[in-house]
Amino acid sequence: CAVKAAHVLSEIAKNEEMKKPCMEADLVLTLIPLLESTDQEMLLHAGRAIGRICYDNRDLQEELVKVGVIPSLVRILTDYAESEPLVHVALLALYNLADLDSAKEALSTTKVAEQLVKQLRRAESHERLEIVFEVLQALAENDALKVQLVEAGVPEVLSEILLRLQGSSQAEDTCIVKAASDLIVSLLLGGSCCSLLSKEMKVTKNNAKAIVLILARHENTQGKDSLNSQFMLLVSTTVFLTSLTCLVLPLYPDGNCMRMVQLGVIHQLLDLLEKHVQSGDTSVQQAALSALQNLAIPVVSKVQMLEEGVAERIEALLRSESPPVQFKLLGTLRMLADGQADAAEILGQDPLLLNRLVQWCNVSDHSGLCGEANRLLASILHHNRSQEVVKAIQAAQGVKHLVSMTTSEHAAMQNEALNALAIASAIDLETLEESFKESQLVQSLHKLLKDDNTSPEVKYNSMGLLCRLLNSGDLRQEIEKDKIKDTLERLCSHSNANVVKEAMTTLQLLRGET
Repeated sequence: CAVKAAHVLSEIAKNEEMKKPCMEADLVLTLIPLLESTDQEMLLHAGRAIGRICYDNRDLQEELVKVGVIPSLVRILTDYAESEPLVHVALLALYNLADLDSAKEALSTTKVAEQLVKQLRRAESHERLEIVFEVLQALAENDALKVQLVEAGVPEVLSEILLRLQGSSQAEDTCIVKAASDLIVSLLLGGSCCSLLSKEMKVTKNNAKAIVLILARHENTQGKDSLNSQFMLLVSTTVFLTSLTCLVLPLYPDGNCMRMVQLGVIHQLLDLLEKHVQSGDTSVQQAALSALQNLAIPVVSKVQMLEEGVAERIEALLRSESPPVQFKLLGTLRMLADGQADAAEILGQDPLLLNRLVQWCNVSDHSGLCGEANRLLASILHHNRSQEVVKAIQAAQGVKHLVSMTTSEHAAMQNEALNALAIASAIDLETLEESFKESQLVQSLHKLLKDDNTSPEVKYNSMGLLCRLLNSGDLRQEIEKDKIKDTLERLCSHSNANVVKEAMTTLQLLRGET
């Protein structure tokens, strides 16, 4: 009898005019306990009736959450995961409630993420996938639920779906790929989840292989598919590059980064870069460069990437006229050069690269690009051990830009320039001497030492560079003429012990005592 009554109510509630009498009779509160039934027919009719009565009624929906409907819906998904009608009812209910903060909070205490993963894997129709996507997208707005969704493996399943639909030109598949792509981005973006992906997500070799396959299929199918398929490939490729960038952070030595490198992702990314330089697709270029930059952080990855000619291939992007792409390019090359003398030597003897770097150092309307060009020049000198590199940078007129960098408003950039110039001076001061005099390096260093606002580390590194310059007769004369000795004597009473020690050492060298 109760089952029939619930059935009748579910049919009555289809009529818009009958919803209000149902609400006034408090039928919803009467129906909710029926969701605890073990009778599947009862659950089906009660669920439909509640959903139809409460549809588009926020007050009633809030009331549903208060009286505990969320655990009942998750129980239905759990206990009757293979019952298509019941799953459909439960998913529709979650879809209608998921925008409520109270519902998200209630769901965060359940195992709804695990159940939604099961339904993603089981879904065979586009309609079922779309409703699960809608629920997931709403839940991903909540930080606690986002973490649960990642832990449950939602990004993994989405990657499998994208891989499965690669190459399809059907409009319905295009919509699914777009929705899955948006959802992956929602889950992956944000610092806490990026970190979580590396630590908790269990990104298996199969996932890495899926990324490699997608990149390969993008390459093999270009020019062969319809516009819809091209759009799908572009969206999925871009999102996988974005995902890859997140997956390799924070890059443990034995983690996802090396797995990606070993599986050949680097070559796939480079192939994409070269293709999209020609097509002018900057979104793919930027995403690929971000991925490469992160892959180049661990020392073991740098070595392998250098052996495989990554630096030379990336330099093909120098013809790009997009400042954001140029910025990423410089950051990627700087990451490769970090701590690698071989990389610094390769980059430092490339006249095309050095000439472009010097050009970018003069770009006034893109301060980020200008700063990154200076930082790469400094990095090449810092990690280099070759006189040929020093001579090449001098010939390209890059030294004056590094001297200017010592007066940057950013202490980190000042220190990078000071250390680079000190190392270059130790390698070949004779080559640099004239540029140092023309760019008034000694006078710039004196200003840094006199300025009370200069950080202790910058003062320390400035004196370290001065010690190198004292090996040149002409530069020693400039140092003596500029009365830096008086400034050094004052620094001997500085509050920072390292500054005091370095001031005393520099004074001894200046006086010829050591």
